[in-house]
Amino acid sequence: MQQNNNKPIILITNDDGIHAPGIHALVEAMRPLGTIVVVAPDKPQSGMGHAITLNEPLRLKKSNLFGDIEAYACTGTPVDCVKLAKDKILHKKPQLCVSGINHGSNSSINIIYSGTMSAAMEAGIEGIPAVGFSLLNYAIDADFTSAAHYAAKIAEQVLQHGLPQNTLLNVNIPYLPIDEINGMRICRQAHAKWEEEYDERLDPHGRPYYWLTGNFVNYDGGDDTDEWALSHGYVSIVPVQYDLTAHQAIAFFHKNWSLYQTKSPHDIHLDNSDTFNDLG
Repeated sequence: MQQNNNKPIILITNDDGIHAPGIHALVEAMRPLGTIVVVAPDKPQSGMGHAITLNEPLRLKKSNLFGDIEAYACTGTPVDCVKLAKDKILHKKPQLCVSGINHGSNSSINIIYSGTMSAAMEAGIEGIPAVGFSLLNYAIDADFTSAAHYAAKIAEQVLQHGLPQNTLLNVNIPYLPIDEINGMRICRQAHAKWEEEYDERLDPHGRPYYWLTGNFVNYDGGDDTDEWALSHGYVSIVPVQYDLTAHQAIAFFHKNWSLYQTKSPHDIHLDNSDTFNDLG
């Protein structure tokens, strides 16, 4: 790509696909902030999580959907888009990667399944400051005005101040007019999950198939969570890390489990073959 050294390079991607209204709103929000390159899936990839393509070739097709902005449609997943962008299009780390604006919430446990957030996380793994943006509305004709406004404000802060090492941001925006949003809150991820079941149906040949259904349930009564912020008209900003170690649990295992003798931290062996069998 031709790079203007006076402007930061901003990589834009998503999981709803390059034709989704959300990514077009995000492109317009980022225009004043830097030189934009778009690499997004050529079709919807919602719920793909951190999937990568291993067993089939990937293709990039140049797109003119954004006018003068360099853009590519990718046959792979959101994570594939970020990997290809860095290696084959940009040839260097951009100053910022923004993913979205997703059609629907990625608050709480939704981050685990989200292609939007996995794309941002892949950028974070590569040392690129990254933010995933989501709007609490699934409609294809949703109004992204408020979401784009806050995406620009947050991206500007990240470009100016950076992010802590190994940290990215999960940003969710309530579906409200700008003048009805109460502001932004730094939050923690709420303890919530989908209570799911599969609806069994029959195809025209009488063979069963299954359709995933469920309800999102918030078990967390705290007023410092993303779910609380969103339900009270705030934009929620959750700092996210990709180190999945439960650091607070390490002391429990040192205290309660007889897994190894402590001659050396590298000389670890099980006391007996039944240790893990007892755990189910």
